Amino acid sequence: MSVDPAWFQQQGEDASIFASVYSPFESDAPQRIAVAVSGGGDSMALLHVLAGLVRQTGQQLHAVTVDHGLRAASADEAAFVCDQCAKLGVVHETLRWERTATTGNLQDQARVARYDLMSRWAADNQISHVLLGHTATDQAETFLLRLGRASGIDGLSGMRPRWTERGVTFLRPFLSHERATLRDYLTRHEVVWIDDPSNEDIRFDRVKARQALIALAPLGISVADLNRVSQNLHAELDVILAAAQDAATQIVSLDRGDVVLDCARFAALLPALRRRLLVRSIMWVSSARYAPRARSIARVDAAITEGKSTTLGGCRITVKDNGARVSREFKAVRDETSGTREIWDGRWQLAGPHDKALEIRALGLAGLRACPDWRQSGLPRASVLCTPAVWSNDRLIAAPVVGRSNGWTAQIVADFHILPFAH
Repeated sequence: MSVDPAWFQQQGEDASIFASVYSPFESDAPQRIAVAVSGGGDSMALLHVLAGLVRQTGQQLHAVTVDHGLRAASADEAAFVCDQCAKLGVVHETLRWERTATTGNLQDQARVARYDLMSRWAADNQISHVLLGHTATDQAETFLLRLGRASGIDGLSGMRPRWTERGVTFLRPFLSHERATLRDYLTRHEVVWIDDPSNEDIRFDRVKARQALIALAPLGISVADLNRVSQNLHAELDVILAAAQDAATQIVSLDRGDVVLDCARFAALLPALRRRLLVRSIMWVSSARYAPRARSIARVDAAITEGKSTTLGGCRITVKDNGARVSREFKAVRDETSGTREIWDGRWQLAGPHDKALEIRALGLAGLRACPDWRQSGLPRASVLCTPAVWSNDRLIAAPVVGRSNGWTAQIVADFHILPFAH
């Protein structure tokens, strides 16, 4: 699937754009890839570039649009993308966010839903990589937004060029190109796109950041400058994350969904490393997308130092015998249900004789009574209550974590890697 370097040279002004998109696949090119397309200029440029590139690599390209239903024109925009994909010979699918009553930050909830929908769709279609059209200009705007929130090094290091959700890798190949560069590409190739009217609405923080970039230009502060700052901070962050990961290998042990910290070694760490281990432990156990507040983490840190148990973010932190165990809190999973083929509680995957009549729920007290030998598992009772079980209505079918397998197995599908707080 390699591309002859001479082909890139033949692309003239577009050579660097094609090279950026091809770069993630130079050493490992999956057969099926996808591009997220909203109809805006950046994603339309990525669609057009990929359509040309896969003719050289032989990969199968799919396109996906998420219709959040937040604007009256969203359905028409999805239809526009579908039409453009058809002209390029690219298979397209629209995913719709079935939104229930929401409170809080609607834009953030829409973003979370977007990635959740896309990762599930990609996994269902055996697509391993989804490419996104974020640019260097987006990166600069993100830097300013996070600077305004007094973010630390995690936030100021910018958007990650790649990450994985539900086994699907998301890539941002345009982070080295400014939005104006892609607009020039679109104009050269007479590619049409849709301008989202909300991009001019100053009620939105990102629009204000866009205006701030213009205001900063006379001071000699450019998109490229802000990107270099993010890149420098990212390099420093990588050192911190590596140190935290090294500490985790010495201090952390995983026990069937729980995290156990060696209290003596934990206490000897620098406060910044202790904080990162606690954040990752709680986020891993709870499958939370965002780190707990620093004040809350400091409270948990103090409790562990004093040998006291506490709770945070749907987790129990229990201190006993020089170990601090971070486990799920039962009330956080009491109502959590899923089909047996789905990921349960964000990280558990079960395998066995699947049936649509079955579902996964926490073992709970009713399940515990049906497992008289649960103590042989060696897990604390509070942890056992939160383990995944297969149910048929009110009848327990299997509890694989505590030995009642009945043909079922359970495994954690989330890696315990130390990640940036802003991931």
